[in-house]
Amino acid sequence: MNKIFNVSADCKPNLHYMVDISEKLGKIKTMVDKGNYFTINRARQYGKTTTLKALCRYLEQDYIVMSLDFQKLSYKDFENENSFVEALSREIIKKVRHLKSMPKEILDKLREFTNCGYDEIKLAAIFECFSRWCEVSEKKVVLIIDEDGSATNNQVFLDFLALLRGYYIDREDTPTFHSVILASVYDVKNLKRKLVRDGEHKANSQKLSHRLYFWNIEEDFLVDMSFSAKDICGMLVEYEGDNHTGMDEEAMAGLIFDYTSGYPFLVSRICKLLDERISGSVDCPDKSNAWTKDGLLEAIKILLAEKNTLFESLAAKITDYPELREMLYSLLFTGKIIPYNPLNKSIEVAEMFGFVKNANGNAVISNRIFETLLYNLFPSEEVLDRKIGVREIAVGDKILVEAVV
Repeated sequence: MNKIFNVSADCKPNLHYMVDISEKLGKIKTMVDKGNYFTINRARQYGKTTTLKALCRYLEQDYIVMSLDFQKLSYKDFENENSFVEALSREIIKKVRHLKSMPKEILDKLREFTNCGYDEIKLAAIFECFSRWCEVSEKKVVLIIDEDGSATNNQVFLDFLALLRGYYIDREDTPTFHSVILASVYDVKNLKRKLVRDGEHKANSQKLSHRLYFWNIEEDFLVDMSFSAKDICGMLVEYEGDNHTGMDEEAMAGLIFDYTSGYPFLVSRICKLLDERISGSVDCPDKSNAWTKDGLLEAIKILLAEKNTLFESLAAKITDYPELREMLYSLLFTGKIIPYNPLNKSIEVAEMFGFVKNANGNAVISNRIFETLLYNLFPSEEVLDRKIGVREIAVGDKILVEAVV
């Protein structure tokens, strides 16, 4: 059975057509080799989980890799230190079959932590366990944590990060993880913004954000996780080898990149639509008709008309962050040039969620798909508010809606 293009959860090399990310993995390993502590913070559906899983396989020859998915922990697991340590210990024990070199004394201690008879288990206890493990391990231990942002609202999680920081700073005197990698939409430096937005935690936000100002151990993560035209072409060459469409892989890759700027979800979604929806349609009865510029434009129309998790997330962020909405509206409808400044709060938020990028010193919408999506979203919202009317207009090969006062 042929592989398919995947837009759900992580990609698996034996099941899905994938971009070759070995060069990116090599750059990340260089940071691990240096013993860096860093966050892979990218917008939603940017391939973080797929990258982490591939990174685990990439590192396992040289390191013991402890990879934890905090998305598997429930809200109740973050209620207090006791419940968090119990839940975390259970998750680690599940990984033991992948960690054959874990000493029995460490495993036994973790099993003790899962015993509900404990009234009080402090975070310090599990960190002492980690430290002992790192002390006796034959290989250096790397910790990878994947969390979707939900954990960042919790005091216990921030305390966990604080202990990670403390042990990391004292690593010359106290054995600890050789390298720590966090993966999230939010990095440690912009957690404050999320905390302030969460109404339930506003009372504590000043205290929590104060602690975050002193988080000065993170290395900048500069690895480009977007797909280049060359990356996309490599994936299409594999697809063409299986399907023999006769497409010009290099030209198609260039077109897809032009519209997506290499945003991983958008690349994969367009390819999936071409393969499964456009091919076999009335206008494109077979795959050779689909993998053309006309087929691509049809796929983009379907994409812009659908309700997917990425677009829903983007729309929600515009509602949640009024300053973000104002800036995006200004970029799209006033023609205003906004210099890129990472200290500008609106730009910080927009970049964090993937809306904008730095192009020659100016903040611009990240890609043509998002640009068209936002062009259509703003007038439609205003129509619902009965402020304006709209009419469709053609701009090049895009169909947009124009406000009619």
